[in-house]
Amino acid sequence: MRHFGHIAPAVRKRLFFREPAEFTPGSPARLLSAALGATLYSPATRPRLADDVVKQGGRGVVSMVLCLEDSINDADVSAGEENLVRQFADLAGRPGADLPLLFIRVRVPEQIPDLAHRLGPAVRLLSGFVLPKFTAERGLPFLEALTTAEAETGHRLFAMPVLESPELLYRESRVETLEGIFRAVDKYRDRVLALRLGVTDFCSSYGLRRGPDMTAYDIQVVASVISDVVNMLGRADGTGFTVTGPVWEYFRVQERMFKPLLRQSPFHEVQAVALREKLIEHAMDGLLREISLDRANGLLGKTCIHPSHVLPVHALSVVSHEEYSDAQDIVRPERDGGGVLRSAYTNKMNEVKPHRAWAERTLLRAEVFGVANEDVGFVELLAAGLAD
Repeated sequence: MRHFGHIAPAVRKRLFFREPAEFTPGSPARLLSAALGATLYSPATRPRLADDVVKQGGRGVVSMVLCLEDSINDADVSAGEENLVRQFADLAGRPGADLPLLFIRVRVPEQIPDLAHRLGPAVRLLSGFVLPKFTAERGLPFLEALTTAEAETGHRLFAMPVLESPELLYRESRVETLEGIFRAVDKYRDRVLALRLGVTDFCSSYGLRRGPDMTAYDIQVVASVISDVVNMLGRADGTGFTVTGPVWEYFRVQERMFKPLLRQSPFHEVQAVALREKLIEHAMDGLLREISLDRANGLLGKTCIHPSHVLPVHALSVVSHEEYSDAQDIVRPERDGGGVLRSAYTNKMNEVKPHRAWAERTLLRAEVFGVANEDVGFVELLAAGLAD
């Protein structure tokens, strides 16, 4: 699989200076964690789930979570498990299908080895499990169960803990909770693919819900948690993990209080005014702003609940030609001693030592999402994806 692989080769050649690389479920964890992109959630009870997975894979989705937790009724868990077993068997019978990385979101640790066993040979299609309301106390049994399932099946399985518990939100317990989470995931570092932020649960603790004109970063009590999670769990010194962005809840706006957040000029320049209007109609201007803020705050990838959110996440994850040029200049072997240099675009200073971690992360993102051609921006990427 590859990002933008659903777009015609001739179009990709026009868009990309360096095309996204191919990867598989067996690729190194570091590469997969960066490649998750827009992780699309789907209830595990959907009767045509296998068809949905194949369809979304063909439309550019590279990671999906099949959910047995908050997205389904408590009374439907057993039926959801049975449906997953049937649907995985269906997918296993479709050789050559373009499947995304598949994860199952469970409720309790016991579900992990049980489901891995019940999937039988189809477990080879499973990349791992999403672990809800993760803290050190509640999370370790999940990680132990994952290790057991991996040993019993002989198949590599990853964990994606969801950070969404009240203990993490409340100021008086936050640091202790984060320290415990770090100890737990550090112990199982080779099996933790990414940490996911459950911002909806954070808002719930205070009876809040952000509107389509607001990003998660406008809700200060939520923004403070994101900041502390990145501070303690997302460091670039080798101790950190990939932390993914929070879910965007909206896909159509009935009424607006504030002006749209998208500038007009980038759309006029490429004759895509109708695209701008469509994005605004479907609340995508707020989503695009939040994706930009995610990346500025150290997050990579995003939880998504609607297929229309996938392309914006991926389009804004593509590395610009300018970013790529700066990053390459910074990591050149002859720069190992440090120093300051003017960027090739002659518009900024690149200071080698302070900017090196940024450059390394940028080059990893470039590998999986590609590098845009010099004259290509996010509007062209969006337009090409929507036209396909």
